[in-house]
Amino acid sequence: MPNAIDLQNRFAIVTGGAQGIGRAVVERFLASGAQVAILDRDADLAARTADALGRDKVLPVAVDVTRRADVERAVAEAHAAFGRIDILVNNAGISGPNMKLWDYPEDAWRQVMAINLDGPFLCCRAVVPHMIAQGYGRIVNVASIAGKEGNPNASAYSASKAGVIALTKSLGKELAEYDIAVNCVTPAAARTAIFDQMSQQHIDYMLSKIPRGRFVSVDEVAATIAFAASADCSFTTGAVFDLSGGRATY
Repeated sequence: MPNAIDLQNRFAIVTGGAQGIGRAVVERFLASGAQVAILDRDADLAARTADALGRDKVLPVAVDVTRRADVERAVAEAHAAFGRIDILVNNAGISGPNMKLWDYPEDAWRQVMAINLDGPFLCCRAVVPHMIAQGYGRIVNVASIAGKEGNPNASAYSASKAGVIALTKSLGKELAEYDIAVNCVTPAAARTAIFDQMSQQHIDYMLSKIPRGRFVSVDEVAATIAFAASADCSFTTGAVFDLSGGRATY
């Protein structure tokens, strides 16, 4: 049994919550007493996940996190359903192709940046005013060990996740006068659908860099996010929680 995290009467948004790490976070939040809006571009998968986990506690909302108007509409829908938004987890992301920077397609670079970095920016921009108005909030951004170290043949992904770390630190300082904590996690790779976007050579490289000798599980990531999303995380803000299995050098 996982350690108990108290999220009773909390209302959360999890982007990319229909599968992988996002779904594990949704499940952990539900077990901790929260209600959750899944914001996902795959409307059918989000609906199936909500059906599987319980429509009384899970609200599926279709959204393209790269479009400001769409994000604002989705956040408004979640706020109208719950009456407040206590937690935002920016999890939606893609890996992009694995190739040298000088061969990297410009359109692929822009897509990775739009989803991985613009998405958290737009979601925070839409949610933060609600948190300020209610006097409480927890934001957890899913970055990556690649954002600390820079993976070869993954320049766009690495740069986008480094940007997420910097965004977290900046926003944490901006909101420090409120009871709103902004933190991020930097997992090593987890075996999820994102592996389908990577070459086997790149997957093998990532595994070789992890001292624990295995990939992180989605439940392990969700456990750390659950703490960072709780009222217990009351002083720490602008921080980076390492989930790299010993790989991180700082």
